[in-house]
This record gives sequence, structure tokens and C-alpha cells, in this order.
Amino acid sequence: MLIVKWQPTAVEDLEAIIDYIANHNTVAAYDLEDHILQSAEDLAEHPYKGRNGRRAGTRELLVHPNYWLVYEVSDLIRITNVIHTSRLYP
Repeated sequence: MLIVKWQPTAVEDLEAIIDYIANHNTVAAYDLEDHILQSAEDLAEHPYKGRNGRRAGTRELLVHPNYWLVYEVSDLIRITNVIHTSRLYP
């Protein structure tokens, strides 16, 4: 089982998403946060669950109809971004 490490950019992305949603619905925001965090932890056992990423060396996992988890697999799982599906990426 691999270790899952969140990069500062991914933490900032997640915090911004949760803060925005919490302004409208606190319960939904924390449910989404729990779901995203659990999905990230599941990658420790299934690192290739996501598809090949649009950026070389990355993978992308759709963790919610509106959010992608972008990560890299090496000797650990490095979560690099959490992005809205409508966001122009990369």
C-alpha cells in the first residue's frame, strides 16, 4: 500500500472548493470534502484507478461529477490538484 501525500496546491484547491460550497450549503460542503478525502485515500490501494492524465506523468480520478483529483504515482501517491470539471486544464 502506498502513502498518499497532498501537495500544497491540492490542499489550496480543496479548501477553496469547500469554502465556496459552504457559503451555500455547509452540510454539502463537508460531505463533498469527506468524499474527496476518502477517494484520495482509496488510491493508496488502487493507484491506477484513475485514467491517464492530460499532463504527462499524471493520472486523473473523477471523484464527483464536478471534480477531478489529479495525482502522480511513484513510490507514493502525490495529489497535485483538485479541479472543477468545467475548468480549462491543463
